[in-house]
Amino acid sequence: MGQKLVGILLNAAMHGGVPRLKTGQESLANYEEAAAAYGLTPCFVKLSDIDVASGFSSVYMKKGPQGYRRQIVPTPEVIHNRAIYDPRSTGVERLLRQGIQVYNSCNRYGKDQIHGLLEQNRELQAVLPVTANGLAGLREMMSRYPDLILKPCRGSVGIGVMRLTRSGEGRWLWSYSISGSRRKVSRVINPDAIPRALRARLSSVPYLVQERIPLAEINGRPFDLRVTVQRGWGGAWQVTGLFAKLAAPGGFVSNIARGGEALKSSFALEQAFPGEEAARIRMSVLSLSLAIARELEKSLPGLADIGLDIGVTKHGHLYFIECNGRDQRYGFQKAGLRGVWKDSYRQPMGYARYLYEEALRTNSY
Repeated sequence: MGQKLVGILLNAAMHGGVPRLKTGQESLANYEEAAAAYGLTPCFVKLSDIDVASGFSSVYMKKGPQGYRRQIVPTPEVIHNRAIYDPRSTGVERLLRQGIQVYNSCNRYGKDQIHGLLEQNRELQAVLPVTANGLAGLREMMSRYPDLILKPCRGSVGIGVMRLTRSGEGRWLWSYSISGSRRKVSRVINPDAIPRALRARLSSVPYLVQERIPLAEINGRPFDLRVTVQRGWGGAWQVTGLFAKLAAPGGFVSNIARGGEALKSSFALEQAFPGEEAARIRMSVLSLSLAIARELEKSLPGLADIGLDIGVTKHGHLYFIECNGRDQRYGFQKAGLRGVWKDSYRQPMGYARYLYEEALRTNSY
């Protein structure tokens, strides 16, 4: 079996930056190196440049010292989706109907959808925070818990996340970041007269309301763990790596894009727990992450590359926080884990080769 193309599906804005090597956090060099290791050639494409009728696509491919140039090629039979589309878009579904194997065909799932899927597994229920929805859910949760996190069901990188903390008899503290900045605001509110601005937020987009997990801390700063779980050569799920996300001083979200800091997971855990306990927790996180990936795979076709946020309490109890369908791999690089960062590109390319081999095996019968 000779060299074959593997498509990397990008959103239009990122795709337009390929010839200038301006692709944000996506590393073209890592894709090239990882694909070559499996006898594949990566080509970078956007949906509008795929002609389903003719079976050809306009793609960017590397042409030696000339850099990335446009080429017309047969549409790759295997495509790794790194783009996020409007849920109403049918472009990827058209590719799947043509027999093209698009893995991570959908990579933006609602937090409520993921929570509901995991809740069906009785063994995983113990790692799910108590959760409710919307304004009605908020009122119920305020009567039960003193500390709450409010998350937009389809938000990302911590945008729109808010916190409500009981601060005394009949008073709550509402904390959030100003839109478009990292500046934090806190307001005292009356639970019997929830401010119009807060009600408007909960009415404009679907929100989850969850009990806030008392996360382990380093010098008063809470942290959680980002675990990259991927399918590689052979098709089985495996943990590629993990790192800790430490919230900014005074912050309550750990997202790197919101001021959080990436650390090696072993360092973070050993700062918060004794050595043997830190090692036990790390192994438990790996086991839990694989169990979550296998459970989600049952209901989400094409799932192959996810990032899981796992929280650890001060007492060592694990909680599932959320699933990221388009894992932002740069956290490994920021944590000083360059080898794992490269591996996070290598595994999906290994999976592409596996899909080619499986198709060849199936067609030979």
